[in-house]
Amino acid sequence: MDVAEFMGIERVGETTWSLPVAEHLVTPGNFLFGGSGLGAGIVALEAATQRPTVWATAQYLSYAPLGSTMRVEVTLAATGARTSQARATGWVEDREILTVNAALGRSEFDDAGVWVTPPTVPEPDHCPPRRIPELMRNSIFEFVEARIAKGRTYEQLDGTPGSANSAIWCRVPGHLEPSAATLAIFGDFLSGAVSHPVGHRLMGRSLDNTLRTVQLAPTEWVLCDMQIHALVDGYASGICFLWGQDGTLLGTASQSVSAKRWNQ
Repeated sequence: MDVAEFMGIERVGETTWSLPVAEHLVTPGNFLFGGSGLGAGIVALEAATQRPTVWATAQYLSYAPLGSTMRVEVTLAATGARTSQARATGWVEDREILTVNAALGRSEFDDAGVWVTPPTVPEPDHCPPRRIPELMRNSIFEFVEARIAKGRTYEQLDGTPGSANSAIWCRVPGHLEPSAATLAIFGDFLSGAVSHPVGHRLMGRSLDNTLRTVQLAPTEWVLCDMQIHALVDGYASGICFLWGQDGTLLGTASQSVSAKRWNQ
């Protein structure tokens, strides 16, 4: 199963795609999960340019509710010998939901290196599953399997401040080949990591999501190594390093999050 099949996105015109907003793509609030929106834009942009994603960022303007259909329109702004600059805009009827800007391309280049290292954490089989609270059921969190590699469970968030660094293993069962769109979905789990340093269960809503692809390598699980940088005046920011099981750096994800307590 590839990511387009998992998401259910289909091409309906030369530059237009259609995404039914189904249960496996939504937040507990029953609207399109930010990573799903960025992922849909990436699927459309890669198909339109026939090039892989180098960088993509989404700005979220409104909500696409469960049961709606989002229309994704692609504009190829500039196409060069190595790189395409393009954008995808998501609409529900006449309401703009999100805008994805991206650069896509690849080239042969002899010099290469990765100068960061993965954290030392247990393998997925030795990590406890991340329990899904009742209020998070019937959402994307029931369709992406997650295991806690570093950090606290929901039950352990007792109000005591903790580490701003946490990590989870993620996979979509049956989907073995990572893609930029898959990494976009996993990268949006960063919004939930804001709870760890604060010690309370927080609800994080993405204002933006950015994915930078490094290299795609076969892996069943992806390790999301998450670092929250700050939470000030109700807005948080952080970064997520995305690692394959063999230690390959697949990409990085970052975002800004509007945060509030679950009981608000």
